[in-house]
Amino acid sequence: MHILSIIRIIGILVMCFSGTMLIPAFVALIYGDGGGKAFMQAFVLSLVVGALLWWPCHHHKQELRSRDGFLIVVAFWFVLGCLATLPLLLFDAPHLTLASAVFEAFSGLTTTGATVMTGLDNLPKAILFYRQFLQWLGGMGIIVLAIAIIPLLGIGGMQLYRAEMSGPMKEQRIRPRIAETAKMLWIIYLLLTISCALAYWLAGMTPFDALTHSFSTVSIGGFSTHDASMGYFNSPLINAITVLFLLISACNFGLHFRAFSTIGRENFIKIYLRDPEFRFFISTQIILVVLCTFVMWNHNYFSSSWQDFEQVLFQAVSISTTTGYTTSDFTVWPSFVPVLLILASFMGGCAGSVGGGLRVARVLVLYLQGKRELKRVVHPNLVYPIKWGKTVLDERVIGSIWAFFSAYLLVFLVCLLGVIASGVTPFDAFNAVLACLNNLGPALGSVSSNMTAIPDNAKWILTIAMVCGRLEIFTLLALFTPAFWKA
Repeated sequence: MHILSIIRIIGILVMCFSGTMLIPAFVALIYGDGGGKAFMQAFVLSLVVGALLWWPCHHHKQELRSRDGFLIVVAFWFVLGCLATLPLLLFDAPHLTLASAVFEAFSGLTTTGATVMTGLDNLPKAILFYRQFLQWLGGMGIIVLAIAIIPLLGIGGMQLYRAEMSGPMKEQRIRPRIAETAKMLWIIYLLLTISCALAYWLAGMTPFDALTHSFSTVSIGGFSTHDASMGYFNSPLINAITVLFLLISACNFGLHFRAFSTIGRENFIKIYLRDPEFRFFISTQIILVVLCTFVMWNHNYFSSSWQDFEQVLFQAVSISTTTGYTTSDFTVWPSFVPVLLILASFMGGCAGSVGGGLRVARVLVLYLQGKRELKRVVHPNLVYPIKWGKTVLDERVIGSIWAFFSAYLLVFLVCLLGVIASGVTPFDAFNAVLACLNNLGPALGSVSSNMTAIPDNAKWILTIAMVCGRLEIFTLLALFTPAFWKA
């Protein structure tokens, strides 16, 4: 393992990240409501840390191997999260403990959206912008951005890409060269962000709210600049725009590229309809909305049937895609609905998207595997391959998905027991771990709107859960195996 080369690359990434502190400092300068000094101090400290890591190792440029890439990604995410905490600690208000500041920073970077901050409407614009911007950077992944723009990472970029990207289909490339793939992913991501910001602005948001909410919408993060989240705007049009961009962002970005690159040569809608994961994702969204709407109609919860449908549509898409926006307190709806929505977050977004959870592709394969085993009960000698579209899935892929599912449950149980041992009630602990491991944000009980009631020692455990969910567990767990460290 090339430790010095790994430290060199982490140093480069940290120095690049330090530049992002200048953007909220500029926001503080524009609005003049404070925060500029904290971000400038954080910029200098981050730059110094990056330089101290890079300079002693700048001559070491060995080619990266697969396990080097895993170690870089995990180490950088933890270093980055710690440095992202600096502005939150340097601000006079809100005053956060170390555990709370680390939790908030990691929640932003992992696009979880769980927060320990209240009174958002009265905070300086710079800190509000920074929280949203962290989610935008973490959404597509700052490692993927680095692969796209830093030539020094051209060698071994595939190892970083594999460790950073999500889902069981991470070996697929949009372009032959991995740097080109990273660039195309970020171009799509940037265009979606611009389109979302313009749509929000035209729908009535202020330019600041439109830009910042486009960050957390396209990244499926869920942070807002208001305590009431999207309910602050009380606009059916803004809700509809949010649902549209959440659905787009929860789909595979590689599928978006393939679809729009065929415009003029082929009907791009057919590209989506031919994709098994997309069909399964849209079908489950429709079923979820129909079930919840029927329950709300049966209880006559809102003043009109249309309002029932509108509220359910927004909350169903927001929670099931692991975004976490809210327009009202959905936890007090008829109990079947909030429980179903929270459980739906386990599926999350598609592979290759910015959503959290198990991923739609894995859930689909597990479903197909279950169907096959039921048929084998009746016909033991039946040869029944599992197909992904027209392609027969390798049994090793199916086995790896079951292994991931088992590891997911194991991490969930370990974190759950740890949070309960920290003094949290079992119900609240279950919801807090669910919200963090699925990168969801809100849940039920005392953590339905924020995590301020969670003790500091439990926040450290939940921070680890958020990173596990963002890095899809195996990337992190691999570091704890003896085989990883063998020469």
